[in-house]
Amino acid sequence: MDEELNSNLKQVGTWKRIAFILIFAVIIGVVRTLLWVVVLLQIASALLTGSANQNVLSFGQKLAAYTYHILLFLTFNTDQIPFPFSDWGLTEDISAQKDLVLKK
Repeated sequence: MDEELNSNLKQVGTWKRIAFILIFAVIIGVVRTLLWVVVLLQIASALLTGSANQNVLSFGQKLAAYTYHILLFLTFNTDQIPFPFSDWGLTEDISAQKDLVLKK
């Protein structure tokens, strides 16, 4: 039991993941603030024009997909490290999958 624990504690990959988790815990805090900005902008747009702003709508969708990607990594559901340590295209893929679900 002690040998297995020592072996697990010496795995560099686990410590790297913990470091990335700490970084993304900070990033998700910033993203959460940006999501609130999107919400407030859409409320303002709806009140002033009667409809959602399409540019903010697109940004909000990408931000939500990015949040989802971060949460998948933080909860060990994926080993793919989110942007900025990987290509933004992974977030675009998640966003595109959401579009397919909404169109059904």
